[in-house]
Amino acid sequence: MVAGEASGDLLGSQLVEALRGRLPEAVFCGIGGPRMVAAGFDSWFPQEALAVRGFVEVLRHLPAVLAVRRALAKRLQAEPPQLFVGIDAPEFNLALERRLKRSGVVTVHLVSPQVWAWRPGRVETLRAAVSRVLVLFPFEEAIYRAAGVPVTYVGHPLADEVPERIDREAMRVELRLPALAPVVAVLPGSRQSEITMMAGPFIETAKLIARRVPEVRFLVPLVTRETRALFEEEIYRRDARELSMTLLFGHAQDALGACDVALAASGTVTLEAALTHRAMVIAYRVAPLSWAIASRLVRVRHIGLPNILCGEPVVPEFLQDDATPENLAQAVVNLLGDGPVRRAVERRFERLHGDMRRNAAERAADALVPLIPGTRAGALQPA
Repeated sequence: MVAGEASGDLLGSQLVEALRGRLPEAVFCGIGGPRMVAAGFDSWFPQEALAVRGFVEVLRHLPAVLAVRRALAKRLQAEPPQLFVGIDAPEFNLALERRLKRSGVVTVHLVSPQVWAWRPGRVETLRAAVSRVLVLFPFEEAIYRAAGVPVTYVGHPLADEVPERIDREAMRVELRLPALAPVVAVLPGSRQSEITMMAGPFIETAKLIARRVPEVRFLVPLVTRETRALFEEEIYRRDARELSMTLLFGHAQDALGACDVALAASGTVTLEAALTHRAMVIAYRVAPLSWAIASRLVRVRHIGLPNILCGEPVVPEFLQDDATPENLAQAVVNLLGDGPVRRAVERRFERLHGDMRRNAAERAADALVPLIPGTRAGALQPA
């Protein structure tokens, strides 16, 4: 398996546990994060090496990323696995999957690239690279079926992991927060490149919110020591040490459970916020050249997963030049001050959560076992 970032680490850890229940002697190895390692996964390279987004940003890290992929491919071709699962990270995984498939390895890609949003030609890339695609959202299945790519809709594991109800008051007690204080969860992303891009604007946004709502408290979950260090440096650089801001190691669900409103960088964390039934403001910023390229390729009206899945603008989005501290702060303050709107958003996300609960890890394991040569369910040999 290869999982390229924190969200992939979650998917991978759940899949390892589900597969181990069916294949107790199986060995799981490749590239994964701390949750996968805790589930018994042997990670040969640090996951953080792959956690880069954007076009220009990737170029700076490209030599190191390509070196990892070459070394991994060489090792896997020397000792071929019975099954390879690429979890998201399409820019890294699809080329690796194609190379492995050509050498006889059964390959699966979990998490469809957003072919419905941009670069639809990647459907053909997937056809050449994998034996099957496992998709997380129901509308994705029809896209691959129409293109003749073997596909299984498994659902999103986050919808199963997040409890149907999180007690906000109890979570505030656990985090030692005042019961009645306004609480904002600040979620700048899991990658170092995201922190570099989003930490400054989010801290400036927090400063503006604090001026208008002096009693506000901020919770900032950060998944690694490196991202925490980057965020702390930005706090000092922005002279923001006076903010009532608590930095957490991980615990995004706890922060979301305790908050009234989330300020989130566009990505999987926005889906986690929706599944926690929290109103949010979504922001997205990348390097200017990356934005110039992406804005010409994107084919969807909304960029935030909650809005895409709901089919309407349930929560506000601010992209690139519009993602200013002033705009973000005003949107957060508006939500903090409008209880009826917050409750309406929470009810909409409750319905979305119910629709998405599918026991995804077990369904994914059920789809994978028949592909493994020698299993009792049979085998699908590479094309």
